[in-house]
Amino acid sequence: MPPRNALFDDDDPMEGPSFIRRAVNAVDDDDLRPPGNHNLGPGFGGDEEETQLQQLIRHWMNERHAPDILPMQEDVLGRLLDHIRRQSQTVQLLRGDPNSSEDEHFRIVLAQTEIERVKFIVRSYLRTRLFKIEKYARYIASNQEMQERLSQTELDHARAFAKLTESHYNISVLQSLPPHQQLLEDAAAFTPPMISEPDKSRAVFVHAREECPPVRLPGGAILQMKKDQIVLTPYSVVEQLLAMGSIELV
Repeated sequence: MPPRNALFDDDDPMEGPSFIRRAVNAVDDDDLRPPGNHNLGPGFGGDEEETQLQQLIRHWMNERHAPDILPMQEDVLGRLLDHIRRQSQTVQLLRGDPNSSEDEHFRIVLAQTEIERVKFIVRSYLRTRLFKIEKYARYIASNQEMQERLSQTELDHARAFAKLTESHYNISVLQSLPPHQQLLEDAAAFTPPMISEPDKSRAVFVHAREECPPVRLPGGAILQMKKDQIVLTPYSVVEQLLAMGSIELV
């Protein structure tokens, strides 16, 4: 049985205050600070720090709004999952401690609620990526750039899903067609492609986290976003800015 103040242990400089400590002090999302230098550059207002949880929320929202599949944030996700696992184990042990006071049980409930909130964000982030991976599985299987954005587990799933889909199409439809119509790579004029690809021309709302370099719009006009400006623009226009971290999708 861990000591009753186990959830108040702030010795880990990477993780910052524990969930219980945050519940007691009523501090906003200030746990799980990135290791090393916390100066994240422009867009954060002086010496403000972006925590691991805030980073995951930003990547989660970007993934939900982007028509393309974005690079997997394995480092941020891994540190969060490790911290959640340790906190969950400690919470379960302390909940069974008969010597805990009513006030301590209330704090434990707050900590458990916070843990579930983080779990929801993690699950939603992974489900969003899984939806895109299955939607574009055959495109991913033939595109090296897309494969580099996935974790090894995601890539294995994409390849397996693409094979299952192709096998299903062959058995249910394609084998009954004339030989020249049995190819899934067929790209006839004026017809939708057989392999779905991300629609990068789709419009997205963009929030500038910092002063952004100029980008060219489809009509030829130049767009240069200032910090905290929000614009509606095709995703292809701001794709590189998103990869640089200069903007976020909202």
